[in-house]
Amino acid sequence: MQVVGYDTTEAGLYVIREDDEQVAFESFDPGRELSWSLGERHCAGVVTDDGHRACEAAAAPYCDDHTSTWVCARCTGTCLKDEMDCFNDHVIYLAAFAPDQFKIGVTRHYRLETRLREQGADRAAHIQTVGNGRIAREIESGHADEIPDRVRVPTKVAGLGETVDETAWEGLLAGFDPLATFEFDYGLGLDSRPVAETLASGMVRGVKGRVAVIERAGTTYAVDLRDLVGYELSTDGDDDRELQSSLGAFG
Repeated sequence: MQVVGYDTTEAGLYVIREDDEQVAFESFDPGRELSWSLGERHCAGVVTDDGHRACEAAAAPYCDDHTSTWVCARCTGTCLKDEMDCFNDHVIYLAAFAPDQFKIGVTRHYRLETRLREQGADRAAHIQTVGNGRIAREIESGHADEIPDRVRVPTKVAGLGETVDETAWEGLLAGFDPLATFEFDYGLGLDSRPVAETLASGMVRGVKGRVAVIERAGTTYAVDLRDLVGYELSTDGDDDRELQSSLGAFG
């Protein structure tokens, strides 16, 4: 089967099995034992209401023909669509990623906590609510020189197993008047940083944003779910590649 997508809300992978155009979901529930080995990787194709359309192009996770960009992510207050459609309440928020990475972001009001968990935020603050997405993006853009609007996955992985720098976080919040604050626990139970790796075998410890933490042979690995998209997965046994181990695995 091939991985054709991932989900950060339910935590798992969308896959297409051989000779089947319908997409199935493989959940990464904590405690689940995975036993897939990675095969070839190529474009994941496209999923439509009618099912999955495969693509054999070598580019992964998507080729140029199947790469799409969500225009709202690039909006700074001037709508990039043919017609503006974000006329519901939007929230401007701050998010913290251990130990000391912060970002500003925008989302629909009703999706605030969901969006924060999708990103794997450790702390967050709701700083303002406005009437539509255009205004929210303008406000976000106005802070761009001081607060970044993204934190990349490798940076988030580097902070796994650490706690948020309280002094730095409180210092950032001091410049705002938060309407609400949040703390999140993803139940990973880490006492050290996992090894960054791309694999799909071992016991799932949990998922934080789009990063799955998988334990295998005494080592915990951090797997970016997006890095699995496009791979053919074999169910004939565990991945037998030689992997880097943490020092704790030899204790």
